[in-house]
Amino acid sequence: MIRPASLLAVFICACATSSSTSGGAGAAAPAAAATATLEARSGSTTTGTARFTSAANGLAVHLEVQGATPGEHGVHVHEKGDCSDPKAASAGGHFNPNGGAHHGGPTTDPRHGGDLGNMTVDASGKGTLDVTVSGLSLDGAQNGVIGRAIVVHEKADDLQSDPAGNSGARVACGTIQAVH
Repeated sequence: MIRPASLLAVFICACATSSSTSGGAGAAAPAAAATATLEARSGSTTTGTARFTSAANGLAVHLEVQGATPGEHGVHVHEKGDCSDPKAASAGGHFNPNGGAHHGGPTTDPRHGGDLGNMTVDASGKGTLDVTVSGLSLDGAQNGVIGRAIVVHEKADDLQSDPAGNSGARVACGTIQAVH
């Protein structure tokens, strides 16, 4: 025979399990934005911050750097959110959710999803990039950037050569993390 207290405990557990798996109060909300703190790599002094937000036509990226060499620098989202290697090789290749797409710029077709184009750094070592790219989202199994890395390269990206646009060493790297 089942005691009333045991039956009540079973009922409470079943209700708690049901509400936490059906999008109830315990479900995690989707990310409102994502950020990354970029640290210097490959012997550079380049550091910075990046912010990612959803936009009507894709993903908006705002990147600010300091301590960089003046001139043009290629910027990409890379496959892995691992910047632990001194040369950021642990971040893997460019994020390419489209499979076999070739390297390009933020508005070319085809292109790697992670191709963000170039940023200009001024004589004081500061630079800003604002770009909106299609085909990417904050989170999502195929095209999400959360958990990946943003990388600034030493040279300008030629926006066409595979695999990385001849943009040189990885001078700054940051892991992209959700902001709720």
